[in-house]
Amino acid sequence: MKKLLCLMTCALCLTACGWTSMYDSGRQLQGELRDIYIAPISGTNGIDLRNALRGTWGTDNNISARYALTVNLRNPETIFKALQITGDATWREVRMTATYELRDNETGELLLSAFDTASESYTFVADLVAAQASYNNAVQNAVQVLARKIETRVNARLRTQ
Repeated sequence: MKKLLCLMTCALCLTACGWTSMYDSGRQLQGELRDIYIAPISGTNGIDLRNALRGTWGTDNNISARYALTVNLRNPETIFKALQITGDATWREVRMTATYELRDNETGELLLSAFDTASESYTFVADLVAAQASYNNAVQNAVQVLARKIETRVNARLRTQ
C-alpha cells in the first residue's frame, strides 16, 4: 500500500512540474512519427537500417510526408582489439557511423543535423565461415544500435517542436 501511495505521489509531482513522456500521445507525437519519409540509404547495411527505422516508427514511408529523414551510412570500419604473439587478431571491433538530417517538408526547415556511431566487438577465429558469421552479427547489432540512437534523437527533436 505504501509503495502504491509513493508511486502515485511521484506521478503527481512529475505531472505538476510539466514532465510528460516522450512517447506520450497527448500531443499527437505518435501521428507525427508515422509521418516521416525515410530516404533510401545506400548499401545492404543501409537497407537494414532503413527497415529498422521504418519498423520502429511504423511509417508507411510516403514521399509526401510532413518530415523527411536523410541518412548517410558509412561503410563499417574494423579495428583490431587483441593480438596474439604471432600478430594475428583474435578480437575485433566493427564501428559504423551515420550522419543524418531531419527536415520539415512543409517549410523546408532543417530540424536536426546529427551523427551517431555504434560499435560492436566480435571474436575472430581461424575458421573463415565462423569468422564471417561473427562479423555479420556484429554489423547487424551495430545497425540496430544506430537505429535506436537515430530514433531517440528524432523523437526528442519532434517532441520539443
